[in-house]
Amino acid sequence: MADLNSNVRGLGGVGQQRAKALEKLGIRTLRDLISHFPRRYEDRTKTLPIAQLKDGQSACVEALVASEPMLSRSTQGRQLLKLSAVDETGTLSITFFGQTYLKSVLRPGKSFVFFGKASILGGRRSMTNPLFDPSEGERVVTGRIVQFYHLTQGITSKVLTGLVRQALDGLALQLPDALPPEVTERHKLCQADFAYENIHFPADYISLALAQRRLIFEELFVLAAALTQMKHSRVKKSGTLIHNATPEDFYAALPFEPTGAQKRAVKEALADMASGGAMNRLLQGDVGSGKTLVAAAAVRSVARAGYQAAFMAPTEILANQHFATLSELLTPLGIVVVKLTGSMTAKQKAEAKRALAEGLAALAVGTHALISQGVEFDALALVITDEQHRFGVAQRAALSAKGAGVHTLVMSATPIPRTLALMIYGDLDVSILDELPPGRQKVDTFVVGEAVRARLNGFIKKQVAEGRQVFVVCPAIEENEENPQDIKTAVAHAGQLKRVLPELKIESLHGKMKAAEKDAVMLAFAEGKLDVLVSTTVVEVGVDVPNASLMVVENAERFGLSQLHQLRGRVGRGEHKSYCILLTDRSEYPDAYERLKVLEKTNDGFKISEEDLRLRGPGDFFGSRQHGLPELRIADLLTDVGLLKEAQEAAIKLLESDPSLERPENAALKREIGRVFENGVS
Repeated sequence: MADLNSNVRGLGGVGQQRAKALEKLGIRTLRDLISHFPRRYEDRTKTLPIAQLKDGQSACVEALVASEPMLSRSTQGRQLLKLSAVDETGTLSITFFGQTYLKSVLRPGKSFVFFGKASILGGRRSMTNPLFDPSEGERVVTGRIVQFYHLTQGITSKVLTGLVRQALDGLALQLPDALPPEVTERHKLCQADFAYENIHFPADYISLALAQRRLIFEELFVLAAALTQMKHSRVKKSGTLIHNATPEDFYAALPFEPTGAQKRAVKEALADMASGGAMNRLLQGDVGSGKTLVAAAAVRSVARAGYQAAFMAPTEILANQHFATLSELLTPLGIVVVKLTGSMTAKQKAEAKRALAEGLAALAVGTHALISQGVEFDALALVITDEQHRFGVAQRAALSAKGAGVHTLVMSATPIPRTLALMIYGDLDVSILDELPPGRQKVDTFVVGEAVRARLNGFIKKQVAEGRQVFVVCPAIEENEENPQDIKTAVAHAGQLKRVLPELKIESLHGKMKAAEKDAVMLAFAEGKLDVLVSTTVVEVGVDVPNASLMVVENAERFGLSQLHQLRGRVGRGEHKSYCILLTDRSEYPDAYERLKVLEKTNDGFKISEEDLRLRGPGDFFGSRQHGLPELRIADLLTDVGLLKEAQEAAIKLLESDPSLERPENAALKREIGRVFENGVS
């Protein structure tokens, strides 16, 4: 007997080729198949009289075939089948392209229900290639709410619908149900069998709404329960106790006043470290919001208590930048800061390692070199990682393992809507910096087309003539068969700019270069030895170049809004007026053009990320899969916020009474959490 884990090969009509095609849709088992939910629905339940059809309206009409179907050819040589159908109110002209076999089906005097888009020309109503069912007998394509699925080559809607019907009929009482009965009852949710039947084959829109609510709630409930369990499990870990961590004297030593958001984040971090539990906090803030200052305040408190901290950055250039900033903030307070990166000499590395092992240095700033063998700390109590998504859990854990009761602070400059942050970073507490320090430049942004290319080149020359520098970002590294001809590539575009602007110093930067080459080019740009840097998105998280005042993004339609906002954050970091130019072809990408206009209207990364999430969906946003977050099949973290809160509250309440889900009524939920999170969440 088939069960949820049975392979789809067991279904009638699924051979080797069809199974391969289904696998492209992520469908391998019957569970995958019935959880491949429709992407949209079309109401074909209402039938209109022919006379009431409006131009461009999709509708059903019941009509009698009034003429013998006639074969002809179009001017392009395609075969046509034409006929007339009538009801009491009027006549409908129907044309089929290439479906000549219908001549023997659509016989005069027979009645059918046709569904299609109506066209009205000179008072004459017509439909082209309508779908139809006989008026008498079972309705297949009309008279019901019709579902539409994501498809792939070799899998038609008809095929997929038939396979789902087979699976639902075969599984019957085995349909997935992770909700404990008391949760289903308290939140007035329909039963699982009703939900799966009506999400795929809705009896009416009320039944569809009930099914959607049930399945969205269940998906979010399972996620919330799993993430709540993770939080509970880590709270049990003890952390080094950092007593009397007050930041006021640290603030007093600064040449500026921290923002309210910075003070709030510092307070949250210091409270964590004084609680006796291990801090595990995400510090999330827009580009330029001042995350480094919050990190410095945490380091200062740890150092005052006699312990050490480590700050790990994803690239050597970023490590150098953070070393300079943190040294400037902490050295005047008597805190010794050392650097540890791969390019340092053996003697420099040995000196840094000795200072850490003997407790002479309170802070180490470096790259992955910090987790290498031979790096030992006298009393490591705090680990900070910059750009959280660039490091895996294993790397953070390897650094934390060099101490006992280590606190963790992870920083990200990618603004994420709070609902999504709670899901992706479920094992972390979240601090948000939602204010920019005074003096931070607003970057003027413009979405333009290829027609302004000459003016743009002139603007680049003007910026350089005024002593500024320019970033140019391309979506690809070099030309290949996968890239359309109109896609700008970093290598080719750098060469083109050198020909057009021969007086400027221009170099390219991309991910295929060796680390030392990348660092050399980036350093030359940072030191002002280059005028224009043409690169791929490797500069998205890059060195601080206050002198850069112009960011140009080629083929901007190929980037997400949040990624473009990150790129824009590379400029406007100094005193100079700064600009971001997004190039796209409005006629070819009208939807993308409208999407990009959002960036002209706001510099608020959180608003932009919400729009990005709405447009792209949670599956693609910020590469959420790399965090181990399961792909959501039906819930939408932006539009289903109300249900998310309800599901989270329900999960917390359940786990308060049964933290390990040991009760028999919670066994199905426990199994589902294990299945969904089998790879863990990072």
